[in-house]
Amino acid sequence: MDTMYWKDNTLFLLDQTKLPIEVTYVKLKTYEEVAEAIVSMKVRGAPAIGAAAAYGMVLGVMGFRNDQNLDNYLRNVYETLKNTRPTAVNLFWALDRMWKKYLEVKNQNFEEIAKALLNEAKSIFYEDIELNKKIGAYGLEVVPENASILTHCNAGALATAGYGTALGVVRAAFAAGKLKRVFADETRPLLQGARLTAFELLEDGIDVTLICDNMAGYVMSLGLVDLVVVGADRVTANGDVANKIGTYSLAILAKEHGIPFYVAAPYSTIDLNLNSGKDIPIEERNPDEVRKIGDRLIAPSKVKVFNPAFDVTPAKYITGIITDRGIVRPPYRENIKKLFGGN
Repeated sequence: MDTMYWKDNTLFLLDQTKLPIEVTYVKLKTYEEVAEAIVSMKVRGAPAIGAAAAYGMVLGVMGFRNDQNLDNYLRNVYETLKNTRPTAVNLFWALDRMWKKYLEVKNQNFEEIAKALLNEAKSIFYEDIELNKKIGAYGLEVVPENASILTHCNAGALATAGYGTALGVVRAAFAAGKLKRVFADETRPLLQGARLTAFELLEDGIDVTLICDNMAGYVMSLGLVDLVVVGADRVTANGDVANKIGTYSLAILAKEHGIPFYVAAPYSTIDLNLNSGKDIPIEERNPDEVRKIGDRLIAPSKVKVFNPAFDVTPAKYITGIITDRGIVRPPYRENIKKLFGGN
């Protein structure tokens, strides 16, 4: 199924807050609606957020009125979308690419401007699918025969324009006959592994076993995991990685058990402007995401909650970063710059 699609000047988004119980698409006709969908995580996953924001810029242009200043109006659209979520760098990358395109065509007539921005958004969307397939192809070389792969959160087709980053590696391994099974962490507090990864893999006929987050170390100790593959929301110049909360713990467990730990991400997730993971802004979300599952209270309503959506895994715990341009290995600062210095 599609994560999103564009039809009749409308962005249709698969509402991931309803999965796996209900498959529903929301129809978005304004950039404000796109911004709300990103904040509420109807769309989530760094590449998917970037693609949705690009289409949000298009909807912004389509909502322009002649009595407004186009530069100022579009800058407000840009800032509104930019301020939705702070950690995933693909959001800023996609918006900057859309703004650059606008500057290239701003002296043309309005219809040509809108057409150019729509074409750019479509390019961002379709390019992401191709990048993910390249990630899968490169990742295949690190997957042993009859492999058991552990993954965290959802870095699949639902988190991207299609195919997936970490699950792109899984899909490539499955297609090549190298995959035995996948262990999917449930990924508290919003259960993206349980709701989304398990759903996605079952839909593809891939053998998946769901485990609670706190079971990962024991599963590793039993010799049931050959490698860990996760996605990323931002990779800094020194190879530190921000990903869904719980990733850091998995990396330490993998190191202790001698299990390779790989990160899968497209080039748009590499942020050479940040020196290390200490520079990454970490989003803290609504405490009720921890106090509740859905609308059901599972903890005292007044208990204090610390709810960071992401953590940072230091480069020293990462075996390699699987990208659309190849696998980056230590020393990360040198090799990331060599591969992505010019983007």
